[in-house]
Amino acid sequence: MKNVFLQQIIIMHHHFLIHKPYGYLSQFIYQLKRNKKLLGELYDFPENTMAIGRLDEDSEGLLLLTTDGMMSEIVRSKKVEKEYYAQVDGIITDEAVEQLRNGVEIGLHGKKYKTKKCIAFKLESTPNLGERVKKIRDDRHGTTSWVSITLTEGKFRQVRKMTSAVGFPTLRLVRVRVGNIHLNDLKAGEVIEVSGFDV
Repeated sequence: MKNVFLQQIIIMHHHFLIHKPYGYLSQFIYQLKRNKKLLGELYDFPENTMAIGRLDEDSEGLLLLTTDGMMSEIVRSKKVEKEYYAQVDGIITDEAVEQLRNGVEIGLHGKKYKTKKCIAFKLESTPNLGERVKKIRDDRHGTTSWVSITLTEGKFRQVRKMTSAVGFPTLRLVRVRVGNIHLNDLKAGEVIEVSGFDV
């Protein structure tokens, strides 16, 4: 009688880095309204590809995609930092930045929520992120400034709500880092397949 060996099936997963452009949804299917731009329009992704976390339609920047659900759980962990650059209305003050660091009260699902302490600082120069498809208002309508905010949580539209809570509404929002992975010079709409995520 022949010995029967159990063969382990190795599933080859795919992982991608993408610079999500302004005006795209962080998903592949959208049934509520027509004329929405979806991630599948940017690249021929394999079946079962999912976005790890989301950037809302008006936000841009680094988005990680995978076919591996376990990898998704690791990246979405509260241990993994997510850094955002926010262009805000007005010249943000040191006091406002300190408030962001210590946590601010925002609305969440009809209730009040205080954000966790985070890393925040004003950027002394405009980051080189390229022009947005939909132009931000020009300086004739008031000055703007940039702030870096690094979170370990990801509530709905959190960064936008945080800057508004301290009196400086967000005009443009770009995620520039997830853990150890940086946006670097990835252009808007560009997709890179990688072997995995070292977060």
